Amino acid sequence: MTGAGEHAELSPADLAVDHSLALLAQSFRFLLDITPVDADDLRDDFLEGREPEPDFTYRELETDPAVVRTELEAIDLGEVEDPVLGQLLRAKHREMELQLDMLEARDTDDFLPLSVELYGGVSPTLRKQAEALLASITRTEPTGEVFDAEEFLALALEEIGHYRQEDPDLDMHAEIRPDVNGVMVSGDVLLIGPETKVQRARAQALLHHEVGTHLVTQSNGSHQPIKVLGVGLAGYDETQEGLAVLAEIACGGLTAFRLRQLASRVVTVHRMIGGATFAEAHEALVADDFPEGSAWTTVMRVYRSGGMTKDAIYLRGLVELLEHLGGGGSLDQLWLGKFSLRDLPLIGELEERGLLRPPRVLPRYLHDPATPANLARAVGTHDLGTLLEGHA
Repeated sequence: MTGAGEHAELSPADLAVDHSLALLAQSFRFLLDITPVDADDLRDDFLEGREPEPDFTYRELETDPAVVRTELEAIDLGEVEDPVLGQLLRAKHREMELQLDMLEARDTDDFLPLSVELYGGVSPTLRKQAEALLASITRTEPTGEVFDAEEFLALALEEIGHYRQEDPDLDMHAEIRPDVNGVMVSGDVLLIGPETKVQRARAQALLHHEVGTHLVTQSNGSHQPIKVLGVGLAGYDETQEGLAVLAEIACGGLTAFRLRQLASRVVTVHRMIGGATFAEAHEALVADDFPEGSAWTTVMRVYRSGGMTKDAIYLRGLVELLEHLGGGGSLDQLWLGKFSLRDLPLIGELEERGLLRPPRVLPRYLHDPATPANLARAVGTHDLGTLLEGHA
């Protein structure tokens, strides 16, 4: 073993396994493929009472999960010599098997248990935190001016341009796609649905969430010798989404409505796991003072494909990051790629051994003079309602 601080090389054989796994992970579009293509079309039918339980349509899978699974089984993880890399790759391998199971189980009763296995459910503590937010924050979003999809695309391209000034070789893109609802990142592309409306008060925060977190860590990770850091290590979503919401706090863009929205996702996941129908979950949010359209989007995201528990991780990831920072932890290493807080010790070990490159770019909000005070106010708080002090 190489001592801490000494430079060590990973063997070509180990890196070949890593590269094969990363390429395979990029060969299927998990999030896109479990998201309905017709959510906007079905919304009006549901809201006007014509369709009590929407029957969503999904993309045809570009890649047969059975073929990907066969390729995955052919990757021999037993050959990986480096113990740290081996541990990370085995966990990623297991996660990819679960994702393939979920793609095969789309829109069936088998999907939800797999989703709980991959993303977890809702702990009593998290549910209480979410319910407390919904009870204590009764203000809703001001109906201010909005950007449409074209205007938000222009802002996103301008934001990407700022990062390209630092590194012209960055692979970051943004486009409007007709089969996307809202705003999401897939690989190195920010996808914007044509019906998207973004409040002007939220636009900067959303750019820091999507571009400044998801695309920045993707770019930094894909630049690493260990390529799975670009596609994301196992369980990276929770820390990524927590980091992305932290970016909204840091730039002063976390609004009361947004915090309630994150809480509503948690309680909706809890209700779905408890057996509530789509209509019942929607009715519960409307009773909690959510606009019908916003409630629709939340419930659609949670109920898609048979039950997607991923939406509970935004609040959970944020709480874990605030605890990490409150305990003296740092954000510095989290820009190296996409990975979970629980893998931080392993990433730290790889960095100490000289196996990782510094980040190509850092989020722009870190340079904002107001950021340290905004983060300091949030760190270590047990009452999430205090995150709005000085905001919204």
